[in-house]
Amino acid sequence: MPRIGLTREALVAAAADLADEIGFEHVTLAALAKRFGVRDASLYAHVRGLADLREQVALLALDEWADRLGSAVAGRSAHAALTAFADAYRGFATTHPGRYAATRSPLAPELAAASAGAVRILELCYALLRGYDLEEPDATDAVRLLRSTFHGFSDLEASGGFMAARDLDTSWRKAVDALHRTLTDWSN
Repeated sequence: MPRIGLTREALVAAAADLADEIGFEHVTLAALAKRFGVRDASLYAHVRGLADLREQVALLALDEWADRLGSAVAGRSAHAALTAFADAYRGFATTHPGRYAATRSPLAPELAAASAGAVRILELCYALLRGYDLEEPDATDAVRLLRSTFHGFSDLEASGGFMAARDLDTSWRKAVDALHRTLTDWSN
């Protein structure tokens, strides 16, 4: 008999919170069961196992991230959209490190293709690049440049990898401005 209040959605949300607290790679069914005060076996009424739980956390995180990115870029274009997108990306990655790590975990191609969040994030990236008049194949190259830059900076920031005394926000602004110039001059 399922425990009252214990649902698949509640488990996934709690696992996402736990991932932010202890790291996505440290989320286990035992740790989640402890949080709910139940035995591990009780969770199997709601999830098929750890792999299923982690997939669901990734899907939840992709949806949340897409919402944040979409809200940030709404009504903006070119430099303003790029800055808002970059700030939303960095903000999600640094304030939700476990969720962000979940978004980088490999999903089965059919699951990723069916993920509304993953699809929206890609659509937002390509919409952002239309403000710079970029079309394929340049748009794919530009998306890879943006993702590499945003991920690299955010990952280094979250892991304490920047050792210089220089203000991180100043470096971030300079990086985003450099990307803007690069996107503006892409075809030249």
